[in-house]
Amino acid sequence: MNRILNFAAFLSVCALPVSSFSAGQPNILWLTSEDHGPHMGCYGDTYATTPNIDALAGKGMLFNHAWSCAPVCAAARTTIIAGMYSTSTGGEHMRSMVPMPKGTKMYPQLLREAGYHCTNNSKEDYNLAKPEGGVWDESSGNAHWKKRKDGQPFFAIFNETCSHESQLRKRPHEAIHDPAKVRVPAYHPDTPEVRQDWAQYYDQVTLADASAGKRLKELESAGLSADTIIFYYADHGSGMPRNKRWPSNSGLQVPMVVYFPPKWQHLAPKEYAPGARSDRLVSFVDLAPTLLSIIGVQPPEWMQGHAFAGKFQTAPQPFIHGFRGRMDERYDCVRSVTDGRYVYLRNYMPHLSQAQHVSYQFETPTTVVWKKLFDAGRLTPEQSIFWQQPKAAEELYDLNSDPDDVHNLATSPDHAAALAKLRAAQEALALKIRDVGLLSEGDLHQRSKGTTPYDMAHDDQLYPLARILKAAGDASSMRADANSDLKAGFTDADSAIRYWAAMGVLMRGPPGIGVAHDELLNAAKDSSTQVRVVAAWALAKHGSDADRDHALPLLLNLADWGAHDVFTAMSALNAIGDLGDKAKPIAAQLKTLPAKGESPDGRFAGYVARLLADLNGTKPAFDDAGEPVAKKKKAKKK
Repeated sequence: MNRILNFAAFLSVCALPVSSFSAGQPNILWLTSEDHGPHMGCYGDTYATTPNIDALAGKGMLFNHAWSCAPVCAAARTTIIAGMYSTSTGGEHMRSMVPMPKGTKMYPQLLREAGYHCTNNSKEDYNLAKPEGGVWDESSGNAHWKKRKDGQPFFAIFNETCSHESQLRKRPHEAIHDPAKVRVPAYHPDTPEVRQDWAQYYDQVTLADASAGKRLKELESAGLSADTIIFYYADHGSGMPRNKRWPSNSGLQVPMVVYFPPKWQHLAPKEYAPGARSDRLVSFVDLAPTLLSIIGVQPPEWMQGHAFAGKFQTAPQPFIHGFRGRMDERYDCVRSVTDGRYVYLRNYMPHLSQAQHVSYQFETPTTVVWKKLFDAGRLTPEQSIFWQQPKAAEELYDLNSDPDDVHNLATSPDHAAALAKLRAAQEALALKIRDVGLLSEGDLHQRSKGTTPYDMAHDDQLYPLARILKAAGDASSMRADANSDLKAGFTDADSAIRYWAAMGVLMRGPPGIGVAHDELLNAAKDSSTQVRVVAAWALAKHGSDADRDHALPLLLNLADWGAHDVFTAMSALNAIGDLGDKAKPIAAQLKTLPAKGESPDGRFAGYVARLLADLNGTKPAFDDAGEPVAKKKKAKKK
């Protein structure tokens, strides 16, 4: 324990002499860690052991309301690197690997143009393809600010992975925290497995804090503390299920601590004071413009965040936003927004539970025992929300009285004004940034061939967003008064409108079939494979035996990666998985489907393989990054 805590007294930065080589511009150090929320002493968590960041907060300032834009690493980092919402660039889906918008750059390129030596140690994991010409001076496990030229200011990231989700499950484990003393949140069952996972999570956060302490001590020893602005933050909420992958406050709130030495405090947020806590709402989309503002460069207009420090800092914003797209092999479409007190979630696919079977998430013991207790009917209402299907179309939570986000106030008349305000904020952002996540992933790639999703979305002929947003809203609202619009949507010239019409019927179950049965049969022959998948899914799940006999072969064909693109195959496999026993007539044929094919990124093969493994009753193995390892092990034996 002493080994972990021996950096608590490192921060004597205010007394250090000013270094001469960076007199013109401040150095900037980012210390980041994986998969942890504000479970730190400086945030009032008395169970946590985080002396180094607590000390940094004591000298600097922390933000009470800092949000990652996404509850998973790649989508969150994609927002940071571009200074744009991933729902705007098309990078919201895991490893989607879409191109950067035309005329834009990743923020390290802009810092380098301003004379900074930029290093990343070492995780990238962006959903955007890196531009030609290089982004970092160095991005590797050896990258370090020490390699800069004499007199050159640096921007350096050190990313700690020890708190990653994968580390919560490793056994044996050297304990730091007592599982008996952990606070189990209201959404988790209180079992030994859950307590062990939470305690081990806190242990890993302690190790991440110690790693940050080493980096800060290194900076101090080099005499650079007085010239270096420091940020500490995590990439999204904890790696525990219902935190990671779910865009509620527990999945998006992160610790964010900043330190501006006296020499550079004129660049700090206006509310900055040593030991202060800011109520300013900040999110990851704000980081890139804030960096540029700190070094005196006006953020370009295409950046969608707001600088909260530096020469070009803006006034505090009224809202911050989050999202969820495809998480590994499972699709969903969720948008969230908070004003600091209320959290609003808009579920555009309410027919899917929060707890879709992401194989990697089920490697965590908590997930397994939680599911068993749900199946046995032994959970409280709060603990059951995660597994319930369907979920609510809209969710509203009051963080003042409900910090765990478990009491949905969306239908409460007393909170109608808050609901309306946040709903309007969510829709306004979608229109402002041209949210491309309202397209199915396959349609997104199809429409943006030869250009980028961002640029495609700014052409209203290619992407009539206002109409598509309305269609998605009508479909997912579950309102009976939207049925006539749904039915009309099947004949629309735009495939996205037809997609949401079919989705709306699917969401409504058997009553939906009654509204548009003939339209579904026609949609099962649509020119868009994504429309065909949803139509066949609805017929197979909610139609007659004859409908199912007709739809199952269609889904089987659409699930064939050899015959269709990877997005069609993944969508069809997800649909088949949702059918349960109703898919038994095609069970044997599923075993013959290919798990290899062309895709934007090689990791898609892992996603298709996981879906097939789930359907075929086998279990994939994973490495610490969540990638399948079975084939790697087989190759080594050869």
